[in-house]
Amino acid sequence: MTTGVALVDDQDLVRAGLRRILRPRDGFEVVAECSDGDEVVDMVASNRPDVVVMDLRMRRVGGVEAIRRLARTTSPDRSPPPVLVLTTFRDEQLLSAALRAGAAGFVLKDSPAEELIRAVRLIAQGDAVLDPAVTAHVLDTYRSAPAPISAQDGDHDCLTSRELTVLALVGRGLSNDEIAAELVISVVTVKSHIGKIFTKLGVRDRAAAVIYAFDHRIVEPRV
Repeated sequence: MTTGVALVDDQDLVRAGLRRILRPRDGFEVVAECSDGDEVVDMVASNRPDVVVMDLRMRRVGGVEAIRRLARTTSPDRSPPPVLVLTTFRDEQLLSAALRAGAAGFVLKDSPAEELIRAVRLIAQGDAVLDPAVTAHVLDTYRSAPAPISAQDGDHDCLTSRELTVLALVGRGLSNDEIAAELVISVVTVKSHIGKIFTKLGVRDRAAAVIYAFDHRIVEPRV
């Protein structure tokens, strides 16, 4: 299946580079582009991409506000596409805000092309992409603001031992397929465990579950 991708970046050269990486022969189609965050909602409504790849720093409306606006377009019959953020190590504060706004993951702008391809595929499948090495740099910033996650200060004793194991693997950045292989269970079973984890902990999505795992030392970030 082809994954429809929308690109949001105020630099033409960056978007051109992303187009060259996310090629049809690798299963991608760039269905839309825009150069600023104030264009994102209309672009998504018109083109319905499967994934949005978005920069955080733009001239008129930044990526964090664009993610918030996109999240507000949720309706009973349609959810906005997941957002993969492009970032650098200097974006700790913005990245923290992007995660709180609902970003599904992030990759570094200087990552290899293969990593970007893998990240877009995983995001399209409903996984999260938060490199533990990068997450270590934003945890302090993330903790400094009140969390919109009901279980941020909660107790994970409600999880079964298997659910706790799955949460740890999610925190390590493994995809559903990788978790299934690690535990020798089906992907359907992995999804069932993850759904129960979300419900029990009160986290809204996979990215929030990753942060929960770090914040509660279920998995330790690499530094």
